[in-house]
Amino acid sequence: MSDARRTLTPRQLNFAIIALAMGGFGIGTTEFAIMGLLQEMVGDLDISIPEGGHVISAYAIGVVIGAPLLAALGARLPRKGMALGLMVLFTVGNLSSYFAADYGWLLFSRFMSGLPHGAYFGIAAVIAASLSAPTRRAHAVAMVMLGLSIANVIGVPFATWLGQMFGWRTMFLLVGVIGVVTIWMISRSVPHQQVLQNASIRRELGALQRGQVWMTLLIGTVGFGGFFAVYSYISPTMTEVTGLPEATLPFVVALYGLGMVTGNIIGGRLADISVMGTIYWVMGVIAAALVAFSFAVQWAPTALLFVFLVGAIGAMLIPSLQVRLLDVSPDAPSLASSLNHAALNIANALGAFLGGAVIAAGWGYTAPALVGAVLAVIGLAVALVSGRMDRGTRTPRPTEHSAVGQGLS
Repeated sequence: MSDARRTLTPRQLNFAIIALAMGGFGIGTTEFAIMGLLQEMVGDLDISIPEGGHVISAYAIGVVIGAPLLAALGARLPRKGMALGLMVLFTVGNLSSYFAADYGWLLFSRFMSGLPHGAYFGIAAVIAASLSAPTRRAHAVAMVMLGLSIANVIGVPFATWLGQMFGWRTMFLLVGVIGVVTIWMISRSVPHQQVLQNASIRRELGALQRGQVWMTLLIGTVGFGGFFAVYSYISPTMTEVTGLPEATLPFVVALYGLGMVTGNIIGGRLADISVMGTIYWVMGVIAAALVAFSFAVQWAPTALLFVFLVGAIGAMLIPSLQVRLLDVSPDAPSLASSLNHAALNIANALGAFLGGAVIAAGWGYTAPALVGAVLAVIGLAVALVSGRMDRGTRTPRPTEHSAVGQGLS
């Protein structure tokens, strides 16, 4: 057992994980709250709605680029120092967005804010897994990811209200404050972690040569794309198909977020029992749930029930994907883990694009759910192939002496 894991009390471990989750709360808030303040932003900057959409895209591009780049560049840094550095960059990016005087400055600031997103979640997951017992790794990772889910229930609605009441820029100021609090919490609660022996940029990039890393990322990109195909168009689906008034949409989004919180916790528990078994099961259930969703949205009670269920079932997949990446790339955990969030952002774009395409083709607002079900089936097929590949070269479940747990003081 590592020294840090042995000396941490359960209370200290919980505080360390809460500190890491606080960063996820801030990241989730800034990523999604801007969507609810889009009209206020474009009106203030005197730009078009599509140009405002580019501000959202700039953040996503930062996530995709920053995840592998910063994780590789930080290979020789202590994990705690890496987490702190990423949170400093995130905080500066959001405060820069608050002070942005023009459109170009805001675009750059949002891009900069997105850069540490994936790398932070990657290193936070590695730290949480390394501090926990081998049989509790997925639960610890899920608790870190819980910050992102809670942001959709509390952080995003509050930041949106704050921006509407006191100006859209105050959302960035709020996130900047959350970033400062996170930096303080991590510095106080997370134990020092030494650099892995032989750690290097080249070694981290070696993860990209492993077929199972790419297979896992493909599962997330394709399979989770189905979740985003529905989530991206949940508002018009509820108003145009279910017939709910627009005033109920905040409740609908919050219900989706509550589902994600629930699913994240359950998914962590299941992944501690069987990582691949959870992926197989969840992908199949996602496909079935999305087919049922396309019928259930015709009536308000069943529509609201399935909003919660789709959010919960989709979120169950995240902890197992995160732990799977740690398993298949034990000597380059930071890069492999951070790539999961780049894959999920690509899934966001894929799901939104395909869902929009079938709506534009005149198939209606229930069609994205059926597209999502097809994507989930494809994701399940990829997972089954990945599992079959494991039979020839069995990846051992990490023990207390695995690479994820090394280098702790």
